[in-house]
Amino acid sequence: MLLLPSKAQAEPLPIMSEQEAVHLVVDPSKHVLTLFVHGRPVKKYRVALGNPATPSPVGQYEVVFKGKHWGPGFGTRWIGLNVPWGIYGIHGTNRPDSIGYNRSHGCVRMRNKDVEELFERVPIGTKVTMLGHVLGGLYREPRRLAEGDAGGDVLLIQNRLQAAGFYEGECHGRFRGATTTALKRYQRMQGFPVDGVVSKEIYQSLGLWE
Repeated sequence: MLLLPSKAQAEPLPIMSEQEAVHLVVDPSKHVLTLFVHGRPVKKYRVALGNPATPSPVGQYEVVFKGKHWGPGFGTRWIGLNVPWGIYGIHGTNRPDSIGYNRSHGCVRMRNKDVEELFERVPIGTKVTMLGHVLGGLYREPRRLAEGDAGGDVLLIQNRLQAAGFYEGECHGRFRGATTTALKRYQRMQGFPVDGVVSKEIYQSLGLWE
């Protein structure tokens, strides 16, 4: 007996935009960037990532800019991401010996030949998923934060201080004067040293670390 396809089976697959078809995933535990096309991994690249003092951003972002030859430190290609607290991207390097390590200031470094290849396959709007833990990992203490720092951990602190009624500014992940003022108010109210520094004890008090 001939079985006719069900309605669900008969419907054509949805047409994906060029941006939706391409997706990048960066795994800091392996120092690997994987290029996915239509949900399937098609190429893996070894990369360098941010050092502990200037970690790479964790979360989901988009490619918002592409450029060539930004300078020797950025290699031959720049793929910019929409990270709200700073200028971050995927780029080449004049230090190929750093590939496979945490040696950058937060960006994803690639060998020039690799980033040139990726540059041609990644359109503006491509989703980029940066895996990892915002506070650095389960077995590593979060970094101490003070005015001038930036990152997802700063964003968490701002959110918690705002929820507790101490911070009234925008939660943008940049540790500036308003964040310092709010933190000092919190420290004073909670009996901590009023130094404007986010220590391990502050993370614990705000429920961000055990």
